Amino acid sequence: MLPDRNFFYELADAARAETLPRFRTGAYVTNKLEGGFDPVTEGDRAAETAIRTLITEKFPEHGILGEEHENIGLDREHIWVIDPIDGTRAFISGLPVWGTLIGFQSNGRARMGLVDQPFTGERYFADGTRSWYRGPDGERQIFTRDCKTLSDAILFTTSPHLFVGGEMEKYRMVESRARLFRYGCDCYAYALLAAGHVDIVVENGLKPYDVGALIPLIEQAGGVITTWEGGRPEGGGSIVAAGSKAVHEEALALLSGR
Repeated sequence: MLPDRNFFYELADAARAETLPRFRTGAYVTNKLEGGFDPVTEGDRAAETAIRTLITEKFPEHGILGEEHENIGLDREHIWVIDPIDGTRAFISGLPVWGTLIGFQSNGRARMGLVDQPFTGERYFADGTRSWYRGPDGERQIFTRDCKTLSDAILFTTSPHLFVGGEMEKYRMVESRARLFRYGCDCYAYALLAAGHVDIVVENGLKPYDVGALIPLIEQAGGVITTWEGGRPEGGGSIVAAGSKAVHEEALALLSGR
């Protein structure tokens, strides 16, 4: 038996019960990175625990890969990929662009995914075939925008200061060709891309749980998401997502150095 939309929504509801009451409340923050700042909150850990509990009860044979707790059964056919609060910096800053990411893989390939933003009441869901939006203005199938060229594209990245070494030069080449660029939206940028509001997202240093839910959302809305070298993105790393093949190929040529 495989999961359905109702179960994904049940997981999101369980996470929401842990994250939303802590948003904009000065929730306790721990720094995970010595010599830097990699925050984790009570909400991160509690939300992932809530998600894991439901998965283990419903699908005990499935593996789980998560940010905050120990991975389980990564050699299994079906694996859940969880980031309870993607955009923790936004969360602790009061910006409603963080989200709960819940992905589902079969045989190493991302198949289904959910991005939940509890504060705005929005959910972006990939059901294995199509991508959907549900929010204050109703529910509908969503599609990426067929932007023809990078010069007409709206670009997002979380922050340019995250690029290191030659990555910065490559990113700046893409940014300089885009019509408009904005910073700081974390997973919400990918949701906006899937819904046809922006055209390209370029990031680096991502973990598998950062992209597991986003891959099917982008692909099933008609977009393309790969590594900077053009490979599959399930393993994370440096990632480029675009709403159209044309924009993806133009950006990929700059990012891969081809």
